[in-house]
Order: sequence, then structure tokens, then C-alpha cells
Amino acid sequence: MKKTGLYPVCQLMALCLCASQAPAQEKSAADMYPSRSIRFIVPYAPGGPTDVLARILAQKFTERWGQPVIVENRSGANGAIGAELVAKSAPDGHVLFLGNTSILTINPVIYKRLPYDAERDFQPVNLTVAAPLLLVVHTSTGVKTVRDMVALARAPGSALTFASSGTGGVAHMAGELMKILGRIDLIHVPYKGAGPATADLIAGQVAMTFTSTVSVMQYVKAGRLRGIAVTTPKRAPTLPDIPAIAETVPGYDVSPWYGVLVPAGTPLAIVNKLNAEITRAVAAPEITQRLAGDGGTVVNNGPDEFAKIIQAERAKWLRVVQASGIKGE
Repeated sequence: MKKTGLYPVCQLMALCLCASQAPAQEKSAADMYPSRSIRFIVPYAPGGPTDVLARILAQKFTERWGQPVIVENRSGANGAIGAELVAKSAPDGHVLFLGNTSILTINPVIYKRLPYDAERDFQPVNLTVAAPLLLVVHTSTGVKTVRDMVALARAPGSALTFASSGTGGVAHMAGELMKILGRIDLIHVPYKGAGPATADLIAGQVAMTFTSTVSVMQYVKAGRLRGIAVTTPKRAPTLPDIPAIAETVPGYDVSPWYGVLVPAGTPLAIVNKLNAEITRAVAAPEITQRLAGDGGTVVNNGPDEFAKIIQAERAKWLRVVQASGIKGE
């Protein structure tokens, strides 16, 4: 009876001891992190804005930690291949993910079946950079402003086309939101990537597109295309002379972003250490200038704020999908 009576007390003491050691163990894991090379998964082909940002961060991480941070491009299925790889990785901080608006907020509301759960499989670390899309038209349209474009789209017999990098991508959704808020009709022409879409726009096969500044600014400067507005709520700091669509179409907001995530279950101490390193990296003037040159603006939102933005945007794009009737292919 005596032994039985002491057992709960001993058990309680053991539990308290384990609880007191848990923070120390987590801190120890963060102090030792990273203990080996890190894989930085980019869910797109090399050369795009996601890849560029990942390589900038990977270089800074390597310099700081003395461990190689290797960027791996795992493209395909609208980013789902790379996302699935990360979702199934060990939650120890040695696999990082450079996610974006499409993968985390658009794909989940368009596709009924995905090999990853955008809400449960990832832990947000840092929403790092935002970059507006640019509404670009072919000069043959005669369109010089958003007001011109809306008027042309509303004209009797109009068949105004807009190209995108693929069904369900952020460029496609930008056009669908324009249709809803501008109360106009546009004909969507999907392509297999921004490159082919831009090529056909230059050739005059389509009237306009929503795309990254990196893809088209050289053609805008050469006078082959006309950039008439950015998709962010306000003018972009990198393009102050170009108005925002929202100046003509109130409420319009498409603000693509890029951020770092890790598999769900990664210790909070490691998440915070990663967030601190990203903050340090993007504070460097040469990095800020490099990103600005590609049309990006440093945001640097931490884990909690990043998670809130993902949830809010997912709800927003769900409303757009429901209103437009888009279905994933």
C-alpha cells in the first residue's frame, strides 16, 4: 500500500522534471541548428522570382551558419510537386520551402485534390517579399489607362483577351478579379508559362496580360508593350509613375508575395531562428536594392502575421473562384 501510495507522487515528479527539461532541449536543438546541410525547395524552374529570392537567402544562410544551403528546383503541377516534398519532410528545419500566393492560397480553393494540405502541412516562417503584377497591353489596342481598358471591354461586340501563365495562376486570378470588380467581360487565354504568354502578347495575338515586371519591363521601355497599371492597392515604390488599378477600380488588390515555410511541427525555437536570419539578410542594403531591381519590396512579416495573411487571402480567392466558376484542370 505504501509503495502504491508513493507511485503517483513519483510519477508527478517525473512529469514535472520532463516538462522543465523540454524548453532546455528545444533551446539546445536551436543552438545546434543547423547541424548539417539544408535543402531549400523552390517549386518552380530556375530563373523566376521565387528562385531568385531563394538563392539570395541561401547564400546569406550559408555565410552565417557555415553549413551549405542547397537550392533544389522541384517544378511541376502548379508548384504541388515541390510542396508535397516539403510537406512529407522531417520537421527539423533542414528542409525549407519558398512558397507563394498561388501555392498556399489559390491552389487550395481551386483544386479538389492536392498532394499537400496548405493549411496543416506547413509552418509559416517569414513573408519576405511582395511584388506587384503589371497590367500590360499591346500598343495596337490603343489602351493607355485602366479607364480605357474598361471602356473597350464594355464596348458592343468586344472580345478583349488576356493571357496568363496558366489556369489558376495568380495572373489568371488577377484577370478574374478585374472582371468581377470592373463589371466587364474578358476572355482568358491560358499558356504554359509566362514566357509563351508574353511572346504572344508582343506578337499581338492577345490584347493584354497581368505579369511580373521582370518579364516585361524591357519591352515596355522599348515601346513594344504598354504598362498601364500595377495590381497592388497603391502605387509600387519601384514604379511610382505607374498608377494602381485600384485608383480606377476601387477595392482591386492582387499583391503576390513570396515567403519561407518549413514542415509543420518544426520546433518554434528553430522557426524563430530562421525568421531572425531572414530579417537580418533582407535588411542588407545590397539585398533590398537587388530585390527592388526585380520589382520586389521587402515585407519581412514574422510567423504569426504570415499565417494570418495566408488565411485571409485563401478566403478572398475562394470568393473569387465561387463567383467566377473557375475549376482546376
